[in-house]
Amino acid sequence: MFNADNLAKKLGILIHKEDLFQMAVTHRSYLNEHRDHPLNHNERLEFLGDAVLELVVTEYLYHNYSNPEGELTSWRAALVNGEMLAQVARAIGVEEFLMMSKGEAKDKGRARQYLLANAMEAIIGALYLDQGYDAAKVFISKTVLIHLEEVLKSKSYADPKSRFQEEAQERLGITPSYHVLREQGPDHDKHFVSGAFLGEELIAEGEGQSKQEAQRDAAKNALEKKGW
Repeated sequence: MFNADNLAKKLGILIHKEDLFQMAVTHRSYLNEHRDHPLNHNERLEFLGDAVLELVVTEYLYHNYSNPEGELTSWRAALVNGEMLAQVARAIGVEEFLMMSKGEAKDKGRARQYLLANAMEAIIGALYLDQGYDAAKVFISKTVLIHLEEVLKSKSYADPKSRFQEEAQERLGITPSYHVLREQGPDHDKHFVSGAFLGEELIAEGEGQSKQEAQRDAAKNALEKKGW
C-alpha cells in the first residue's frame, strides 16, 4: 500500500497532492493487474520530469562553469542518464515504493534500473506540479547535482563509444562496429541488446531502451572487458 508520508520522508520533501506521487511510482504493468486502480501510470510525469531535470542541471552548469558547450553537454548527460538516476533512486529508497506487476517485481536486473530511473524522473515531474520549479530545483540539487564532483573526477562523462574507438584504433588499428543482437517489447517500451565488435569478434553486449543507449552500454562493457 502506497504511503505518502513515508515517501516524503525518504525524499526529504513535503507532499501536498498525494495522488501525483502515487502516480509517479506506478509502472504501466501495475495497471494490467489492477484494472480498478484509479490513477494512471507514470509515463506522462516522467516526460515532464525529464524536461525539468535537464533544465535545472543545464542552468546550474551554465551559471557555474565557463567550459565549452560540448563539455557541458557531456557533463549533463552523465548526471541525467538512466544509470545515475537509478543509483540516486536506490540511495534515497524509492525502490520500496514502486508499484509494478508481479512479473516486473521479480526482475532485479537491468529492467529494474529502468523502472527506478523513470520513477525518479516522474517524481521530479510530480514535485514540479505539486510545488513548482523552485522546489524541484532544490530537490534536484540535493539528489543529483551533488554527484557532479565525482562525475568530473572519474571522467564518467566521457562517451564510452568514443573512448572505445580511440583505444581500439590506437592499440589494434581497428574501428569498432555495433550490431543489434536482440530487441523486444512494444513500441512504447522497446528494449535493445547490442554487441560491440572488433572485426568479427564480439567483445561485449550492452542493453538500453534505444539502439544508441545499448551501443554506449556495449562500449562501456567492452572497455571494462579489455581493461582499457
